[in-house]
Amino acid sequence: MAVLEDLKDVAEYLKEIFNEEEDMECQQVYFNAEDAMNFLPQHPVDILIVDIGLPRASGIDAIHFLHKHCPATQFCMFTVYEDDDKIFNSLQAGAKGYILKGAEVEKILTAVRELHAGGSPMSPSIARRVLDQFQKMQVSRAHVVLPLSPREQEILQHLAKGLLYKEIGELLNITYGTVTQHIHKIYDKLQVSNRTEAINKLNDSQGA
Repeated sequence: MAVLEDLKDVAEYLKEIFNEEEDMECQQVYFNAEDAMNFLPQHPVDILIVDIGLPRASGIDAIHFLHKHCPATQFCMFTVYEDDDKIFNSLQAGAKGYILKGAEVEKILTAVRELHAGGSPMSPSIARRVLDQFQKMQVSRAHVVLPLSPREQEILQHLAKGLLYKEIGELLNITYGTVTQHIHKIYDKLQVSNRTEAINKLNDSQGA
């Protein structure tokens, strides 16, 4: 395990509480992102505890770089920042956990163990922000443009309403045979073999 934290007393505090545990060992401490980015690719660790606010490059910058060069390392933010931009930028960069400074020792240790076990530990207020943001997201299905002529689109719409070939012909003032020809072309263009599959394609194109 390693710590990336520019405040020496905080870095030493973290190192101390980790090394007091039988299942943890912290030997590497970095006070700026540049040192971590230069050294860690040659000396990777299982977990890196990362502060966001560093002197030059940020902790987010460090994770973005190290996520590519240390693929086995898991990253956990340990920071005072709890605004949405920093939370989501951290997660997008590759952080798997987000713990606020001021958390109790046991919560910090539990977070490290949870991260090592494959979890994503977050302070309660951070987890709530993530959930709130997720729930606000409007996930819309991409509309697919069907390769049909206007007339074929019209006929397919009538098929979807449950109309029979004869009824479609009467409605559009065309013969039964013409309706059949159009529908065969629709099936061919959509690469389907029956009415149900064609209607499913239509529904998909409309995001239904």
